[in-house]
Amino acid sequence: MTQTAEHPTRSWLVDAAYAALRGAILANEYPPGHQVSAQELALRFGMSRTPVQEAALRLQQEGLVEILPKRGIRIRALSPEDIAENYDVVIAIEARAAERIAAQPAPARHAAADALEAATNAMAAALANDDLTGWGDADAAFHRLLIDLCGNTRFVAIITMVNAQSHRARMLIVHLRGNLASSVAEHRAIIAAIRAGDGAGAHTAARAHRIRARDELLPLLEKTGLKHF
Repeated sequence: MTQTAEHPTRSWLVDAAYAALRGAILANEYPPGHQVSAQELALRFGMSRTPVQEAALRLQQEGLVEILPKRGIRIRALSPEDIAENYDVVIAIEARAAERIAAQPAPARHAAADALEAATNAMAAALANDDLTGWGDADAAFHRLLIDLCGNTRFVAIITMVNAQSHRARMLIVHLRGNLASSVAEHRAIIAAIRAGDGAGAHTAARAHRIRARDELLPLLEKTGLKHF
């Protein structure tokens, strides 16, 4: 009985540690290459080391950290080449995901379009309020929904890692990007094609959106002069 009662608590703590550490990394609270001990993180999050260590294992699988035996946890640094390769994956998978959603029966694709539209509206509202963090969160939500709703569980496993890594780089230089409104308009084009059941149009719109973002982001990363993100 004791083990059964304790298990949900432990699982909740691991999930909480995972969400807290992942959020801190994506918000760039820990810079690339920074090394921290499980004990330091446990103190910050108000829990024991065990859930922190288990959360770190999950984040290592996503490529966000490296666990250094007896030395702690290091935030993984990405090169511009890593980010370019991530975009190759994202461009291919998200285009196919949008196409798959557009091919769903009308009730399912309309529900998906509604969810994607809500995330896009949140992006537009954040942009109007000059809330770049809110814009980034809503943008990430849109792209997460695109994968979650497409019905391919393998896409979810693949994209979780690359999206997390790319998001961190995007948010490092979001203040340098001059056309954030373009993302809102491009999201709406994807949604319109999905709602209309236009698979080819959804594929083309999603692909063009990520290519445009890549072609804007990579030169900005190069301009910073940083070798790792």
